[in-house]
Amino acid sequence: MKKEVLIKIKGRVQGIGFRYWAIKKANEIGDISGWVHNEADGSVEIMMRGEEDNIDKMILACQKGPMLARVDSVEFVVGRISSFLPEIEEGVFKRV
Repeated sequence: MKKEVLIKIKGRVQGIGFRYWAIKKANEIGDISGWVHNEADGSVEIMMRGEEDNIDKMILACQKGPMLARVDSVEFVVGRISSFLPEIEEGVFKRV
């Protein structure tokens, strides 16, 4: 079953390659489309869609992040609508 989530990762997650790591991890897991970007508040947001098992694996991986990261929390964002954020392109996981 397909699942779509928007998560916000807080901690030391900017300036340490988190977005690069997220793209690499999504490709390793496979069948995840979406995007990752830095927020002005110092957090990283990831919007992703894919098979439920793959999305769950990505969420678990984000709780640790790359080697230099310190992840304090991973929060699910519910009901956020912004015209500034792009739609998910099927088969693509990228930085925005």
